[in-house]
Amino acid sequence: MASLLHNAPAFDRAYRSGRDRDPLGWCVLLAFVFWVVVLHRLGIPSKPMFDEIHYLPAARRLIELSSRLNPEHPLVGKELIALSMKLVGDTPFGWRLPSAIVGTLGLFAAMRAMWWATLSRRATLVLGVLMATNFIWFVIARIAMLDMAMGGAMALAFWQWALAWRRGGEGRPGRARLHLAMTGVFLGLSLGAKWNGAPLLAAPGLLFAWDRWRALAGRRGHFLIAHDAAPVPGVSLLEAGLWLGLLPILTYLATFAPAFFYKVQPMTLHGLLPWQKYMLQLQDSVVKPHTYMSRWWQWMFNLRPIWFLYEKVDGAQRGVLMLGNPFTMLAGLPALLFCLWDGLRGNRLRAGLFALYFLSLVFWAVNGKPVQFYYHYMLASLFLTAALAVVLADWWDLGVHWPGRIALLLAVGLFIGFYPILSAGRLPAKNAYTAYTWLHSWR
Repeated sequence: MASLLHNAPAFDRAYRSGRDRDPLGWCVLLAFVFWVVVLHRLGIPSKPMFDEIHYLPAARRLIELSSRLNPEHPLVGKELIALSMKLVGDTPFGWRLPSAIVGTLGLFAAMRAMWWATLSRRATLVLGVLMATNFIWFVIARIAMLDMAMGGAMALAFWQWALAWRRGGEGRPGRARLHLAMTGVFLGLSLGAKWNGAPLLAAPGLLFAWDRWRALAGRRGHFLIAHDAAPVPGVSLLEAGLWLGLLPILTYLATFAPAFFYKVQPMTLHGLLPWQKYMLQLQDSVVKPHTYMSRWWQWMFNLRPIWFLYEKVDGAQRGVLMLGNPFTMLAGLPALLFCLWDGLRGNRLRAGLFALYFLSLVFWAVNGKPVQFYYHYMLASLFLTAALAVVLADWWDLGVHWPGRIALLLAVGLFIGFYPILSAGRLPAKNAYTAYTWLHSWR
């Protein structure tokens, strides 16, 4: 067993002592509290805000199976909105409920991924608090857009990925195989909601191949079919390619099933692959400047948020500011550098967190999409938050407690202070936004 753990470098060996108890109950509690807070005022505003104006009509077309609308994006997010409209009602609460559900599941999944990757109770719970209060995850969980379906499914994929590696290291190939398959399904669903997470889709498969290559160094056996080696003994690289390569693609393509039943221009098997190229062309065709458009470097420093809403509605002046927590977003940057430094010295988990952040961000730095917005930072901000949680937990274990205490106090305190402007709360005056827009670029 020791040799198997030694050959599973995806995890931080500092937390393998087993001294921590699984904080499952606390993870459930944190997710439940988040769920309750997200549901508060979920139906306000009672009219569409920001990009809901695009996705609600598209969801209604899906219900009717009449014709294509909003064709530049895949269907999963719109399918969830349509399902909620059918089951709950075509109301503001019904529109936004899928994001609330998936956002809560995604928070829970991220905590479980951290637990199985580190076996650190403290890192897991710190991540839960920081993620729930990082503003971005909360605001996206309260709007009928596609991003939470994408991000929540990605978090679920990482949970299953971490479990697969852990079960493999425990000598339980059957369970590990199931978790690898679930990883593939959730990766496909994430891509089927929105393409933002595309750069991360290959990460599980590539890491499996790399760890298998290292584990087989100096040993006989065919690289593709050998299975008695880390990271998941009992599963060959060829089989892993099915779960982590082919299955996500098949899942993604399966999400287009309703389009085959449109009354006007139904999808065909022959047209499914060319349609992907057409979607890309449509996304790149949006070139008209927008008031709140921004670039990747502005996201890093929390410089250019978006007002999803700011007007008098439902009997009061209300606003929804798509902003990152001013403490967490900035404190996470040096934490990422710490992770990079530790990664260069051999800590694979921390190197992975930095790499995932980098991939999530560089996707927007190099792609050709001319109009970009701060909410595209959601995935990268999740890995930034995870890096901060890992560093704070490590310092706490070394006896340095004050950074963790101050960090949690500031993160939660700022969330409480900004809560009215994050949740469409009743504001005292038309110019109440000035109390929250600390920088001119936030206005």
